[in-house]
Amino acid sequence: MKKFVSLLLALMLVIACVGCGGKNESVPAEEAVANEQSDEGTQDAAEPEAGANEETEAAADEETTAPETEADADTATDDVKSEGVMTYEEYVAAELDTEVVVETYVQAKQSWWEDKATVYSQDKDGGYFLYNMACSEEDYEKLAVGTKIKVTGYKAEWSGEVEIIDATFEIEEGSYVAEAEDVTAILGADELIDHQNKFVAFKGMTVEASQDADGNDVAFLYNWDGSGQDGDDLYFNVSLDGSTYTFTVESYLCDNTTDVYKAVKELNIGDQIDMEGFLYWYEGVNPHITSVIVK
Repeated sequence: MKKFVSLLLALMLVIACVGCGGKNESVPAEEAVANEQSDEGTQDAAEPEAGANEETEAAADEETTAPETEADADTATDDVKSEGVMTYEEYVAAELDTEVVVETYVQAKQSWWEDKATVYSQDKDGGYFLYNMACSEEDYEKLAVGTKIKVTGYKAEWSGEVEIIDATFEIEEGSYVAEAEDVTAILGADELIDHQNKFVAFKGMTVEASQDADGNDVAFLYNWDGSGQDGDDLYFNVSLDGSTYTFTVESYLCDNTTDVYKAVKELNIGDQIDMEGFLYWYEGVNPHITSVIVK
């Protein structure tokens, strides 16, 4: 009996020890789970900091890439003249028949013949009409609209049109295409001539009658007196505020295949029109028109 009791007590002791051992082994597992959850929480907490760093870096990039200032934009559009080249103001002040040197930009080509070119040109301050400038046919093809050229020639005047004659030129780096400046409000004013040879616009003008060789009222004439035919210059009268002006489609500049030539041939007396062209002068204002829109 005592042996049985002793064995029973020994067995209970063994069972108790096994139970304690199992409990001790479960503690590290629970701690591992807790540690793993803690690590995940740490990673989650770190992610916003990474995003914040990215935003900080982006902000730093924006600060180092500053937008172009107004001063930079103005500098980019400055028309700085080379050494020995006149400003437009100096060109205007120069005496007739004296040598002039200008830098200007091709706005349109009127004609080329026997190594001479006639060109409408302009810088950011004013226009220059280059008449019969020495130019090979090969170089004439290079004179695209906007091309910058340095011109050396002589200032001259013909029937009120100030131009540069006996000129030579060289092509330079740079490009500029002028927008049409609206001069409608100063038609008939003394200040209009200050814009001579510029690319300009006229708006809201009315087509007036011209008289052909037979005395008929017509909207346009071939040549100034109606003596021409299709392909010759077109002359037409337009009015504003009671004053009438004669405008021209110069056939060397815009021949009878161009839109403006066709548009003028389709005008009717009384039409309201907007126009663009070059402010040429011949015994008074006589613009060379390159665009007509009937309103």
